[in-house]
Amino acid sequence: MTRSSSASKAASKAAASQAEEDLAHLSYEQALAELERLLADMEGGQLPLDQLLESYKRGAGLLGLCRSRLQAVEQQVKVLEGEGLKQWGES
Repeated sequence: MTRSSSASKAASKAAASQAEEDLAHLSYEQALAELERLLADMEGGQLPLDQLLESYKRGAGLLGLCRSRLQAVEQQVKVLEGEGLKQWGES
């Protein structure tokens, strides 16, 4: 492995770490709105190739964030249901 290759991989890891930190502060609603905007931009077909790739990467991160937040809420609902919440219509 060459020095430039090692430096490139290190820079790539640092950028990925920064992107994760940027996503962490977003609410589900903010992440979903940004994802929808990115999709509209990408589907518009007007983005340069480099920007298209960056948008795809950002979108993948946003999608992962939305999925994990939804899974967390689903787990919380299951816990609440297990603690005695009744279905609608039950006495």
